[in-house]
Amino acid sequence: MNRCPITYELCGDQKYSQRGLSFFSKNLKNLQDFPYTAKEQILLATQFAAKLSIQGVQPKLSVILNLPKEVLEVVEKRGRYLLKPPHQLYEELPQNEDLTMKLAKVVGIEVPFHGMIYNIDQSLTYFVKRFDRLGKTQKVGTEDFSQLLGSSRDTKYDSSMEKVASILEKHCTFPLLEKIKLFKRVIFNFLVGNEDMHLKNFSLIRRKDRVELSPAYDLLNTTMVLQSKEEIALPIRGKKSRLTRVDFVDYYGHERLGLSEKILQEELLCFEKAIFSWQGLIEKSFLSKKTQDTYKELIQSRWDRLKS
Repeated sequence: MNRCPITYELCGDQKYSQRGLSFFSKNLKNLQDFPYTAKEQILLATQFAAKLSIQGVQPKLSVILNLPKEVLEVVEKRGRYLLKPPHQLYEELPQNEDLTMKLAKVVGIEVPFHGMIYNIDQSLTYFVKRFDRLGKTQKVGTEDFSQLLGSSRDTKYDSSMEKVASILEKHCTFPLLEKIKLFKRVIFNFLVGNEDMHLKNFSLIRRKDRVELSPAYDLLNTTMVLQSKEEIALPIRGKKSRLTRVDFVDYYGHERLGLSEKILQEELLCFEKAIFSWQGLIEKSFLSKKTQDTYKELIQSRWDRLKS
C-alpha cells in the first residue's frame, strides 16, 4: 500500500492521493514522474542559477504545472512552484523539509502548499508553492528581514532575535499579532532543531489591508543534518545555545515581545497538545525509521527543557 508524498495518506497502488493532486488543480487526476533524475536536477539548477531569481544556496528549480500533460515543467520566469532536489551531500533533505513544514502547520503556523513528487529515478524532490505570486503575472510585495535591516547574504547571521522583533514594531500593521506569530515560530524552530533561521528566512508580506509576517518557509531539522552545537541562528539575550525557558518565555516572550502571561501559556499549551500529533506524523513521514526516532527524541528533549 503506497503513501501519498503530498498528504501522507494511504493511496493504494497509486503514487498520489486524489486529495493531494487536487491541491495542484481540481482537474488534475494524475501526475507524471518529474522527467529528471536527482543528479540531473542539480546540474539543471546550476545552469539556471544565474537566470532565476531564487535566493539561497540549496539547488532549486522553478516550475509550473502543465495540466494537459500532467507534469511539472521547468521554466526561467513566472514559476509557481520551487523544487528542491535531493542533496548530494546530505541525506533525506526533501523528506526532512516536507515533514518539518507539516509539523509547523499542525501547530498553527501558516505555511504554503508543499509536498514531494517522484522523479524519473523514483527519488523524491521537495516542492513548495510560491506565496509571492498571484495568477500568472502578479507579484506580491515581500521583503526579507535581511533587506529590511540593510544586511547582505554574507551578513545574514550578524543580527539578533531582538532586532527581528524590532522589524515587527516598525513595519507591521498589527505588531502585537505578529509578535505572537513570531514567538510561536521561535519556539517551533527550537523544538524541531532548526538552527538556521537567519535574517533571509523571515519575511514580511503586503496583503490588501495589512503588512504581516509571510507564511513560514525553509523549515527543516538542520540539527540532525549538520550536527551543530548551536541551537538558533540569531542569538536571544546574546546566546545561541544552552537556551532555557527563562530565555525563550520570560525574557523573549514576555520582556522583549511584551506578550502577557496568559498569551504565553496559551501558546505553550498549543505546543503541548501538538506534540502528540507530531509523533504520529513523523511515523507516517518518508524519513527512515532511524531518522524518525532521532527526530522524535530531539523534540522530546527540547520540550522537556522548555517545561523545566
